[in-house]
Amino acid sequence: MEEKKLDINSIIGFVLISGILLWMLYANTPTAEELKAKEKKEQVEKQAKEAKQAKTVTPTTVTTPTDSTQNIAAQAKLGSFGYSATLPSATDTVTEIKNDVLSLKISNKGGYIVDATILGFDKFEKNSKKAVQIIKDNNASLDITLNTTDNRSLHTKDLYFEPKLTTEGKNQVLTLQLKAGPDQFLEYRYVLKPNEYMLDFAIRSQGLEKVVNTSKPLDLEWQLKTFRNEKSISYENRYTELVYEYEDGKDDYLSAAKDSEGEAADVTYVAFKQHLFTSILLTDTKFKNVKFKSDNLVDDEEKDTVFTKNFSAQIPLEFKNGALNYNMNLYYGPAKYEILNKYDKNLDEIMPLGWGIFGWINRYVFIPVFGFISALGISYGIGIILLTIFVKLILSPVTYKSFLSQAKMRVLRPEITELNEKFKDNPMKKQQETMKLYSKAGVNPMAGCLPALLQMPVLYALIYFFPSVFDLRQKSFLWADDLSSYDSIYELPFRIPLYGNHISLFPILASIAIFFYMKMTTGDQAMSTPPQEGMPDMGKIMKVMIYISPIMMLFFFNSYASGMSLYYFISNFIAIGIMYVIKNYIVDENKIHAQIQENKTKEKKESKFQKKMREMMEQAEAQKAAQKKK
Repeated sequence: MEEKKLDINSIIGFVLISGILLWMLYANTPTAEELKAKEKKEQVEKQAKEAKQAKTVTPTTVTTPTDSTQNIAAQAKLGSFGYSATLPSATDTVTEIKNDVLSLKISNKGGYIVDATILGFDKFEKNSKKAVQIIKDNNASLDITLNTTDNRSLHTKDLYFEPKLTTEGKNQVLTLQLKAGPDQFLEYRYVLKPNEYMLDFAIRSQGLEKVVNTSKPLDLEWQLKTFRNEKSISYENRYTELVYEYEDGKDDYLSAAKDSEGEAADVTYVAFKQHLFTSILLTDTKFKNVKFKSDNLVDDEEKDTVFTKNFSAQIPLEFKNGALNYNMNLYYGPAKYEILNKYDKNLDEIMPLGWGIFGWINRYVFIPVFGFISALGISYGIGIILLTIFVKLILSPVTYKSFLSQAKMRVLRPEITELNEKFKDNPMKKQQETMKLYSKAGVNPMAGCLPALLQMPVLYALIYFFPSVFDLRQKSFLWADDLSSYDSIYELPFRIPLYGNHISLFPILASIAIFFYMKMTTGDQAMSTPPQEGMPDMGKIMKVMIYISPIMMLFFFNSYASGMSLYYFISNFIAIGIMYVIKNYIVDENKIHAQIQENKTKEKKESKFQKKMREMMEQAEAQKAAQKKK
């Protein structure tokens, strides 16, 4: 069979067909741009397909009809502020701002602080592992009543704010807006600075002219139900009070002992003081008229153990040009003089340092001196002892004069007794001769009382000072675990009226010291002071006071700050020692007697006062003699 061969025409045909196929393959290959476009198209188609499938399988709960229904219901209830109820922020969540000394939690609902914790301090007693919380568990509120143009009365504490947390340098800034629309809102602005108990607080509004009735002020109510934070609730409650400043620097307070109300104009700050901690609202724009209220919540110390007072302040916020704009401050922290005083806003007046000269002594003497002693790094108990020594040194000249006067009166007592017997039937003559004897001897019978009078401001100042010293809180000394509270050595199974259910040792020691001190001083004074006709027998009264005063001390100071009892114990103990030294080693009654006898021989110029007294007595005696003749 003959083999078939390829001719030239077949070869040419195959080449042409191959070329055409290669050209078609090249022409139909997509470019890079076409590939990207195709990929994008496919991705879009895929997403659309997935969305369609999801919509088909699980319908969304937030559809347009549902949103519309929600908006309509919110607006029907809240008017324009119904807008705030439809925002994602309409939840009971909180935002925390915190520094090294203070932790605050602010709720979306109401926009106010719902938790204020003072860091670094224990509740009740040291190492209790319970933080000092000024605000917790809905014990506080800050509420503005919104009177709307559609005749609604809404409370901000029931409405939801939209929070936004930012920073300005090292400051934390939290703004919360109660919205009536995208650009219509009431705003709270909190600014917390590092290591500060004081934060900036502002209230302003924007675009609410047609939503809120701006013709009348809005009512802001600031309320706090104060928690017990100290060991003794009765002692803490005694110094828990509402304090306010008004009319350019005047300050006043509501009674801490009972329910009380008050009102003031041009108020610059309101303080809810809790003995050793405090909450303060300050304003740059004066509040025109503020109403205050304080309710005492401790009727029975055994039952009422959680809260002390319920404070409230009703504050009018005035519109200017249809808007609110108040720059304020909030303080949550220790009621410590040094901290409050540094703000230069008269916040030191919150401290109960006493009025008049008592406050002056505390501010300019005891606080600086005790601060200096504390800076030495010694225990606060030793600091109180050093303060006591300082006070005794300052008063030592007065004390010496008192003892010297008593010694002179003891030396003159026999002669005074003789005059009393000689002129017992003539009281006026007896008084004249007694005054002459005092004058010749150079003795002032009032000199023994004058030192006591000079010491009274110091003693009263200290009564105010010790309850106000924050640094004594939970500082221990010997058996006392807290110098700002009582030192219990035994808990009684029952309560003694006016005394309590515990026994404190420092008041017992102070009472014993007072007894012996009064025995040495008041006893001598009673012996040296002869009774005067027509006048109470001061000697007998003083003898009774020797026993009554220590008992009063024991009852009064049993629930008082142990630091105060420690001071009185050391003070009287030192006084007994000083008196013993003066009496036995400094004052010589034989020398005093010789000096008095020498003074009698000297001509002494009569003072104007003595001359006037002598003339009055002589005139009275002459009138009495004339009446007898009639």
